[in-house]
Amino acid sequence: MHVISLHDDRARKHVWPEPPQRIVSLVPSDTYSLLRLGAGERVVARTRYCFEPADEVASIETVGGTKDADVDRIVALEPDVVVANQEENNRRDIERLESAGVRVFVSFPRRVSEGVAHLARLARLLGVDARSTGPGRAFIAEAYRVQREAEASRSQLPPLRAFVPIWMDPLMTANGETFLSDALDLAGAQNVFADRPRRYPLAADTGTGKPLSPDRVGDRDTRYPRITLDELVERAPEIILLPDEPHPFTTVDAEVFRKLPIPAARNGQIVHCDGKDLMWYGARALEGIARLRALVDAARAATTAEKA
Repeated sequence: MHVISLHDDRARKHVWPEPPQRIVSLVPSDTYSLLRLGAGERVVARTRYCFEPADEVASIETVGGTKDADVDRIVALEPDVVVANQEENNRRDIERLESAGVRVFVSFPRRVSEGVAHLARLARLLGVDARSTGPGRAFIAEAYRVQREAEASRSQLPPLRAFVPIWMDPLMTANGETFLSDALDLAGAQNVFADRPRRYPLAADTGTGKPLSPDRVGDRDTRYPRITLDELVERAPEIILLPDEPHPFTTVDAEVFRKLPIPAARNGQIVHCDGKDLMWYGARALEGIARLRALVDAARAATTAEKA
């Protein structure tokens, strides 16, 4: 018997008498990681946003979205485990699944290193451990190697000042308590809004009103501030990365930033990027590090040339 014992990011302990054979994934990045780990035959359902790797997910049943999962259908599938995320999935859906007796394994990585650790945790869920000799074990070893190399490379050069919007109207970004910000850091860039919390109400966030006190803010998420273009100019980013999700930034959006008096505009470093490289933790994030670093390195070269 190969007993699996794991804690999720709610500090809840889960025990399976053997590796789960029926898995429902409600997280696009986890679906990708599970399939990269070789669990294709075990993933019995996914969300409609789990679209990579395309050739493998096509044959897997969809059970709603990340925020509107088809709870009744998931229960009917009798999964051994549902893989979910605290931020991406609807809390009520998770509670309904658990009330129906379904085991839900909830993650919440906020750093690339935590994403790698979660990837290793998914491997253990599948029965991959120190005794394993197959491709899953080798894949985890490679993930840790890529992480270490990126950390070493990051320490060799000063970080480039970077801005990543996540929405255009209203203009929103992510602060330093997010996975996105840590991915930037690992790629050699510094999030210019790392220290900027979201303020409530909206008028306070845009600088035209008084913010609520911390006790009135309560447990509301303060990691995604709404900012103004004037604030962006003050932060003087040397590169702006425009992801294709959650908002698909267009050439029209890019032109707004190109008109600003900032280094990124002067040096032509307002560039589009794959949002999954910044926001999908686990296997996909590790594959995206090299692509992000290439963009940052190109911007660094352009910035250096301007200063010369």
